[in-house]
Formats: sequence, C-alpha cells, structure tokens
Amino acid sequence: MEYKTQWTKKEDIERKWYVVDVKDQILGRAATQIASLLIGKSKPEIVPNVDCGDFVIVLNSDEIKLTRGKEKKKMYRRHSGYPGALKEIRFDEQLKKDSTKIIDLAVKNMLPKNKLRDGRMSRLFVYKGSEHKHEAQKPQEYKL
Repeated sequence: MEYKTQWTKKEDIERKWYVVDVKDQILGRAATQIASLLIGKSKPEIVPNVDCGDFVIVLNSDEIKLTRGKEKKKMYRRHSGYPGALKEIRFDEQLKKDSTKIIDLAVKNMLPKNKLRDGRMSRLFVYKGSEHKHEAQKPQEYKL
C-alpha cells in the first residue's frame, strides 16, 4: 500500500529571502510576522520537526515604535548569575544604544523554545538603516 502524504525532508526545503521594513511599525506586530516567516508557517509543506523557514532581512530598526507610551516603561533585564548583578535598561535607552537587539529579542521570544530556535535566529538579519548587504540573494519585499 502506497501512502499519499509526503513528509518534508531537510533536502526538500527551498528557502526564500524577504526584506521587511519596520519603519513606524509596532514592535510586537512586526515581530510576530517576522517569526512566522522564520518558522515557515505560510508554506504548505511545513512539518514540526524540520526547520522550513525563510531568510528575513529587517531594515530601519531605529524607527520601530511601541503603543501607549511604553517607551519609558518597557524594561530589558539581564542577569549574570552573581548576586546583585541584575542590569536593566529602558526601551528608549536601548533604542539609542543598539536598536537591532530590540528586534532580535522580540523575535527570539516569539519563536518556539526548542532545538530549532537557534537555527531560525541565524537566518534573521537586522540593520539600523535602510541599506543591507544581501542584494546578491535577490530578496523580495514583504509588506507588514
């Protein structure tokens, strides 16, 4: 008996390149769309145990926005593991310091927490301005 259902293998995956411009976009809404592209949710051949996602280039990370005045309220925390070593930085300060980290963290936390997450994050490229170095891959424009 021959089965009709095809299970996607690593070799069968075709990855596309997308350019996403997040200028004047809301951080959470943009991050969900980017995470969905990295996972490959819109593809019909998606399977849970194989990484079927695409490459994503994010532009203008300096221009990202938050809703309802959270620029002064949202905090980014990290801890080294030593007592009293909690470091905190506000969103607006992090935006000035390194805005690419904001999008990296938002997308990383929206991906499933499993073995595939690091591979998906390696296909995300975030740039502060509107220039990128991936023209050779012929990326497609993706509207949010």
